[in-house]
Amino acid sequence: MIVVDSNVVVYLYLPTAFTPEAVKLRATEPDWAVPRLWRSEMRSALSLYIRKELITFEQACRIQNSAETLLAASEFDVPSLEILQLVHESACSAYDCEFVALAKALGVKLVTSDKKVLTAFPETAVSLAIAGA
Repeated sequence: MIVVDSNVVVYLYLPTAFTPEAVKLRATEPDWAVPRLWRSEMRSALSLYIRKELITFEQACRIQNSAETLLAASEFDVPSLEILQLVHESACSAYDCEFVALAKALGVKLVTSDKKVLTAFPETAVSLAIAGA
């Protein structure tokens, strides 16, 4: 099992330069865990793609539904105090620290492409470029 941040989920569903790495990561490590926050972040990414007319509203709905189905059994609540402690110890956002806190709670790695998270939490976070290679 690994924790993946929302961007990794987005890369799996929307074409980006990181999509091949996300697809390979899913194939080699299919047991993904996420905090419930990922749903909002996915909707935000889909909203951007809709507004830029890169996908249709209908496509966005299908993608969100597919992603929610994929991760439904892998969503976790993360205690606020653990998140706030990580915020206090770093310059990362509470959103980012939610993924770090989940990885720490589960005793697994967080796969991300976020440089700030990779720098702040090298003992927990691993780059998608390395994990998906």
